[in-house]
Amino acid sequence: MPETLTVTDNRTGKQYELQISDGTINASDLRQIKTSKDDFGILSFDPAFSNTASCRSAITYLDGEKGILRYRGYPIEQLAEHSTFLEVAYLLVHGELPTKVRLNTWINNITHHTMLHEKGKKLMEGFHHNAHPMGMFVSTVGALSTFYPDAKKIDDPETRMLQVYRLIGKAPTIASYTYRNSLGLPYVYPDNSLSYTGNFLNMMYRMAEPRYEPDTILERALDVLFILHADHEQNCSTNAMRSIGSSNADPYVSCAGAAAALYGPLHGGANEAVLRMLNDIGSVKKVPNYIKKVKNGEMRLMGFGHRVYKNYDPRAKIIKQTAHQVFEVTGKNPLIDIALELERIALEDDYFVDRKLYPNVDFYSGIIYEALEFPTDIFTVLFAIPRTSGWVAQWLEMVTDPDTRIARPRQIFTGPEKRDFVSLEDRV
Repeated sequence: MPETLTVTDNRTGKQYELQISDGTINASDLRQIKTSKDDFGILSFDPAFSNTASCRSAITYLDGEKGILRYRGYPIEQLAEHSTFLEVAYLLVHGELPTKVRLNTWINNITHHTMLHEKGKKLMEGFHHNAHPMGMFVSTVGALSTFYPDAKKIDDPETRMLQVYRLIGKAPTIASYTYRNSLGLPYVYPDNSLSYTGNFLNMMYRMAEPRYEPDTILERALDVLFILHADHEQNCSTNAMRSIGSSNADPYVSCAGAAAALYGPLHGGANEAVLRMLNDIGSVKKVPNYIKKVKNGEMRLMGFGHRVYKNYDPRAKIIKQTAHQVFEVTGKNPLIDIALELERIALEDDYFVDRKLYPNVDFYSGIIYEALEFPTDIFTVLFAIPRTSGWVAQWLEMVTDPDTRIARPRQIFTGPEKRDFVSLEDRV
């Protein structure tokens, strides 16, 4: 027997029966609740989609109350321990873990789409040396639409997959070029004999040596970070990707829009804010005083709490472990001691426990990026590289979903009623 919700409209006394499916009601069913034939019907008002499901998705499962994150059913902890980033990217796009043959084909296809068109390089060279790397990333990804007009054939499965290879393959190349541009260094071509993350480090840091050999521990640490950032349900940037894509826009401009959403400090720039906070605190001895200021409302505790997670972010636990592995190679980042003390106090203090403020993924990621000698203004670009795989997976799901319609939210109009135009001479 189907589940239903009975609603009584106290304005008219009428009752309505709404179908419940997967714990939701169809918002359009509210339209039948009217006071008259001319009444438009009831709308639901939900700023920021706090309690609205905008789509059905089989990609990422997230239970913020229990601190659970799964890609296609696989716990993030298992994937971070046993997988590579490109294996996880395959999982996100195709829905299943690949066989060895399919993984090798997938890696080969992505690896052979890492090169950026020479005119794309020229475009990037046109940016000023102090241009923000994320602004360059957004612009260049959007410009790929002009290099690959075939991407507009979004109804062709083979063409769609070709764009997936291109986007995942070129994301680290574009990201590394934003860094090299800021230093006035020549761009380094991809080395297709290296791994995905190893090649990224090569394009970032290779100087005059004949061949760049990445440190295997740092290479693996970056791979883990990429896995943790690959997808995260219907967040701001993913919602932007789906919303833009719903107009049948090609994946490049859709991805550029998603990256622009990620650019915002409330989304992709949070780990920069954590680093600034840790540097402002300065030492472990000053942590209690900072905590006091946070509780008094004078300061904010960055990297704690999350829109979805009301428990310890599972990604934060993995990154915390990864940090110590990185420090064995790079040397210990002194900020880690401040971070650990902040976490210790916050997890024991009723003020933070009652508010369910636990460390999130941004709390430790910036410390690792700094240890890897990435400048802070490229942190968000580092986020965008792996998230590209999630964006394209969500885009593919969206364009093949028969329920997809062009995004067009309603509004509650709060402006003036009809007014007659007053000539300039008669206005007071």
